[in-house]
Amino acid sequence: MGNTRSTGQATASEQHIRAAIAAERHELADLLDGLAPEQWEAPSLCAGWRVREVAAHMSLGFRYPLPRVLWELLKAGGRLHRMTDRCARADAAAYGTTELAGFLRQHAHHPWTPPVGGLAGALGHDVVHGLDITVALGLDRRVPQDRVRILLDHVTVKSARFFGADLTGVRLCADDLDWSGGSGAPLHGAGQDLLLAAFGRRVPAGRLSGEHSGRFMSG
Repeated sequence: MGNTRSTGQATASEQHIRAAIAAERHELADLLDGLAPEQWEAPSLCAGWRVREVAAHMSLGFRYPLPRVLWELLKAGGRLHRMTDRCARADAAAYGTTELAGFLRQHAHHPWTPPVGGLAGALGHDVVHGLDITVALGLDRRVPQDRVRILLDHVTVKSARFFGADLTGVRLCADDLDWSGGSGAPLHGAGQDLLLAAFGRRVPAGRLSGEHSGRFMSG
């Protein structure tokens, strides 16, 4: 997806993205440590997952060696989403909340990347799952804008389709970042809310505006 950047905006370096990943994991670990017991049991933006399952899933790539991942995938009949769901539920039951938060902190500099997307994909995994938690809980955490911009710069119609989002005929316009990308009718909102939409989440009502906003909002 093409994009328009403010003057002087350069492509983020690998070192910058690695630093952003480490910072995001530390901050999310601190946030998780501060949640009340009932918040851990509350639903997230990930359908069928509580906050507890999301937190467990976020560290799977750090804790599971490749042979274990392949074995779990085999048991799930080769279906990745089924595998991740089963593992998240099992790990959420097996570990306490302090351990689940600690996994992120302990592995802040872990080099894991998802099967597609490279370092930006790893940052997106952390940021979006963090938003799955904070937005669902009504917490006003603002992801630092440099991290949001990195991820918006990597959004494409194809990547959005992988997450179940249809950005055909939509131009994303981040009102807080002086950023836009795509082609079509403008969809306005905060950068992190546009990220949620591009990653297939239903954004709370009233947080997006534009001709196609209803496609991406709940309620």
